[in-house]
Amino acid sequence: MMEQLKSDILDILESNAHIAPAEIAAMVDADEATVCSLIRQMEDDGVIIKYTVLANRQKLSEDDFAEALIEVKITPQRDYGYDDLAGRIYKYDEVQAVYLMAGAYDLAVRIKSRSMKDISKFVFEKLAVIDGVTSTITLFIMRKYKEDGVVLVGEDADERLVVSP
Repeated sequence: MMEQLKSDILDILESNAHIAPAEIAAMVDADEATVCSLIRQMEDDGVIIKYTVLANRQKLSEDDFAEALIEVKITPQRDYGYDDLAGRIYKYDEVQAVYLMAGAYDLAVRIKSRSMKDISKFVFEKLAVIDGVTSTITLFIMRKYKEDGVVLVGEDADERLVVSP
């Protein structure tokens, strides 16, 4: 029962981390003190790691930053495996996320920096020269349409004229 309540609270916080505990309590049919206690417990246990904002930076400035997804093929070193190489990669400040993948490449790395040139420089000066990295493919994110389930671009108004018989 308590695990389901924790899961319900997490679902709510993942969709809106700004929501007040009193509102969460009403939504999950629990008292506010219980909700606050469970949130604090999940924070202490490392279940809730960080509260964040989903920002549409394209509305602020097109030139504010650059982002890329980098496909990385690696040859894991004996006794270290994928975790060691992933750890060496995620320590860089530019790196936003590192994922172990199944498929055509081994790791997916998401980078954020001031410009595409800075990302390119990161790839050839830092990432590609790591022992065990055999190849990289950099995919620059040109425009975000949807992120974390939220549509970031407005619907274009249908400008066609209505034709009636």
